[in-house]
Amino acid sequence: MTDQVSGLHDHLGYWLRRLSDEVHGRFEKQLAEHGVTVAQWAVLITVYRGDATTTREVSRYVDIDVGAVSRLVDRLIAKELMSREPDPRSRRVLRLTLTEEGRRLAPLLAEIADRNDAHFFAALAPDRRRRLEAWIRDLVGAPHPPHEQEPQHEQQHQQQHEGNEP
Repeated sequence: MTDQVSGLHDHLGYWLRRLSDEVHGRFEKQLAEHGVTVAQWAVLITVYRGDATTTREVSRYVDIDVGAVSRLVDRLIAKELMSREPDPRSRRVLRLTLTEEGRRLAPLLAEIADRNDAHFFAALAPDRRRRLEAWIRDLVGAPHPPHEQEPQHEQQHQQQHEGNEP
């Protein structure tokens, strides 16, 4: 009976989490040497590259809530890596800017991120790595079926159990 029930190692989500934990954990240790967390790095590099320059924009770009971004920015300000500056075009908008130290540190941290990626993914040929990234991006952005819908493997298992082949 137990051989008909999928096990932990049968689930892609398990393997993705394991990989994510390893990639994240190694990166977190390396960033800690510079007094920055992975979440803080995400905000720092986003502002450095100009991908977003307000708390709300960073929130959308990094895909975490505005309150969490605001707290991350507060910590980066306390570390003297970032500041909030009034937007000259609108007094209601505060722009996120990097301090001199933040501008110095951001490229160094990006290099650490690049080396961390290379450590884990260099074994993949460039075309395979691009495909993996495209698949992950597709899945992250893809709509998910409603909870009531049975996963395909459960439908197949039920059909096989009833004597019907899928």
